[in-house]
Amino acid sequence: MVGEVLSDRYELEELVGTGGMSSVFRAHDRLLDRKVALKVLHEQYTADEDYVERFRREARSVAALSHPNIVTVIDRGEHEGRQFIVFEYVAGENLKQLIVRRGPAPVTTALELGIQIARALSFAHQQGLVHRDVKPQNVLLNGEGEAKVTDFGIARSLDVQHGMTQTGTVLGTSDYIAPEQAQGQRVDEQTDVYSLGVVLYELLTNEVPFPGENFVAVAMRHINEEPPSIRDKRPDVSPRFEAAVHRAMAKQAADRFPTMADLCHELEACLAEAQGTHVLPAVQPRRARSSRRRGVSPWPLILLLAALLAIGAVVAALLIHGNGSSADTTTAAGGGGAPPHLRAVAADDRFGTGGEHDAEVGRATDGDASTYWTTEDYRTAPDLGKPGVGLVLDAGRPVELHELGIATGTPGFTAVVRAGTSPTTATKVISSSQTVDDGTTFELHGAAPYRYYEVWITRLGGDYSKAQLNEVRAS
Repeated sequence: MVGEVLSDRYELEELVGTGGMSSVFRAHDRLLDRKVALKVLHEQYTADEDYVERFRREARSVAALSHPNIVTVIDRGEHEGRQFIVFEYVAGENLKQLIVRRGPAPVTTALELGIQIARALSFAHQQGLVHRDVKPQNVLLNGEGEAKVTDFGIARSLDVQHGMTQTGTVLGTSDYIAPEQAQGQRVDEQTDVYSLGVVLYELLTNEVPFPGENFVAVAMRHINEEPPSIRDKRPDVSPRFEAAVHRAMAKQAADRFPTMADLCHELEACLAEAQGTHVLPAVQPRRARSSRRRGVSPWPLILLLAALLAIGAVVAALLIHGNGSSADTTTAAGGGGAPPHLRAVAADDRFGTGGEHDAEVGRATDGDASTYWTTEDYRTAPDLGKPGVGLVLDAGRPVELHELGIATGTPGFTAVVRAGTSPTTATKVISSSQTVDDGTTFELHGAAPYRYYEVWITRLGGDYSKAQLNEVRAS
């Protein structure tokens, strides 16, 4: 088909891959003068309505997934009875090719890629889709360290009533198939958690955990055998990272991470550990929220006490000067004086639309606990649908803060504190991830003074579809 022009628009230039149901071509979009990827259903399936519907469903499903780590669907069409889907063109190799070419990945590279894949799959799960064929061949790399998940061809709706493939049908690739999937049982997002665990295992060891001669032999090993030790092959892999991979690959879905987002959080913690920043607490099974009564905010009292202390300092200074003392009352930068006033300067929505009530950011540091900055409403995506959103704070000069206190009217969301030398580079994590209640204090562990700090919100909680920061103060 190379050389053909589909729908008077897409000129097929090169066959770049082929699978059981379809082939993928690099093509030139004559209308918009750009490179695209075309996935064309094999001719023998065009008369089979089940295959055609599955192909159409893939286009509809992925078209709803707008995420930086998911390949974007541009168009869908039909040419002389042949169904095709048009995707963004990713100029690079897939993850399998990288593994074959380079061998075992450095620990930080494996973590960074795993986090990107987990974010993409978590977003798909939030939209009601399970991929069901997570494998290195379905992860494209753009040459700039960015991974993009593709091929949702056998993805299934989490709403079983609308899923095409029923229990008893086995689909997927044997090297990465979850035990329940291999047995034709119902699948959910933890099925993808298992497969990503296998991908991480292969990234670290350059081999799949359960090789075999045929589909059945491999599937039986997934069902019955525990994965081999990673650290026996890679002593540089931390015990925590190995434990995360093995937990993702637990035989029983209930023993895996509860969600893909939980796996992603643990991989982020492993990356922080590998980079030598600090060790975040491990992801634990979810517990019921505390029934602690939500009392009156302590911040008005704190602010009143701070004001009284400030007045006392002024009075003391006046008394000293009144006695003719020439002592310098200015606190040296970085000394043991009062912490600086943090000023909220920007909302950080780098993974979203770029807007998070930017005009209201000053309310989070105006000294009035009755006013606040808030995120957008994420009623349809309680896990935000992206890695996070944040509020950037300016200390006015480089300072090493030890604690950061937060007052909020929407307790229950999860956040970390990050820092950097500019508003756009405040990305170094310097605190543990915590569930924020009214009056929560973050202990900071910065290696050096920073001017800019950021409260980075990673998950909403409780009964709230947004997170608000009434006051953020250094303490």
